[in-house]
Amino acid sequence: MKLTDLPTPCLVLDREKLLRNIKTMADALARHGVPLRPHMKTAKSIDVARLVLSGQPESITVSTLAEAEYFSAHGITDILYAVGITPRKLDDIATMNAGTAKVMVITDDIDTAGIISAHPRPPRCLIEIDTGEARGGVGPEDGTLLEIAAKLGPNLAGVMTHAGHSYAGRTPAEMTAIAETERAGAVRAAARLRQAGHDCAIVSIGSSPTAIHAASLEGVTEVRAGVYMFGDLFQAEIGTHGLDDIAVTVLTSVIGRRPGRLLVDAGGMALSKDRSTEAAPKDYGFGLMLDLDGTPRHGDAIVRRAYQEHGLIDLDPAHPVDLPIGGLVRIAPNHTCMTAAAHDRYYVIDGGDEVVAMWPRVNGW
Repeated sequence: MKLTDLPTPCLVLDREKLLRNIKTMADALARHGVPLRPHMKTAKSIDVARLVLSGQPESITVSTLAEAEYFSAHGITDILYAVGITPRKLDDIATMNAGTAKVMVITDDIDTAGIISAHPRPPRCLIEIDTGEARGGVGPEDGTLLEIAAKLGPNLAGVMTHAGHSYAGRTPAEMTAIAETERAGAVRAAARLRQAGHDCAIVSIGSSPTAIHAASLEGVTEVRAGVYMFGDLFQAEIGTHGLDDIAVTVLTSVIGRRPGRLLVDAGGMALSKDRSTEAAPKDYGFGLMLDLDGTPRHGDAIVRRAYQEHGLIDLDPAHPVDLPIGGLVRIAPNHTCMTAAAHDRYYVIDGGDEVVAMWPRVNGW
């Protein structure tokens, strides 16, 4: 089967680029001697996980219980559910942990910490630390940190933080500075817990940009990163990888032609309506049109409008395109996590146009 045989729109994963991206991250962390706990929220695939975990500890991060159940059913048991736990989900965690799974949870809430400890089968828990993103977590110097730890008692496993604000950085120097703030905050929180007599074995940090650009990971026990596996236009804009390292694209068919424009059958449902590059140096609209072979030969041929099932591409006048109805192109996504979420499988290629595998994804919550 070849790309030209596939239904459209569909998700194409280039295994050759995926492996290259995996190696880049592995090399970046190897110089620090810190293991990776890969975040599988983007890939949501056991086939991808097996490639990432080759030669690594079999520990992963997830963002949904559906992912935790899926990966544990495939034999990966050391799992961090890195979204603040709610009391009603504790029974689900306990059910998984009654088997072979060892799912850890996170919290930044005193009351929830008490509920965790009071559960008949409490999971191990990390305290979420806010090191600048201002989304979730307590500050490294916050008095609440020690109160949460006291509530968790022996269920406390450590601390974790996520430098999501690294996506506001635009230069390697900015990324390095954010990475250091992330590291220092998590390490400081862990030190306070230990000084207060609490066990704090895990110091977990991570985002793809800070993992790549960190100058030091002293005191960190693991790094969580995920989007680096596939990449996207936004990550290319902030320097996490190059434009030619984007491993996931959407294959789409031309369904309409007008002067200077193409209409394709990949709209908001297939591409997502994420506009992350709007604030980046280059705005790629809802995606960049590539050739069928994945090469950016068409200049700034950008998906400017995304209707539910229609994508409207404004062509680059300097790069005229003559494609028939039914002609195939590929779209590089703005935010691969959002784009992949609409699809239930990857059609895998290996640098060419031959489809070498079909890898299912797990979706839902």
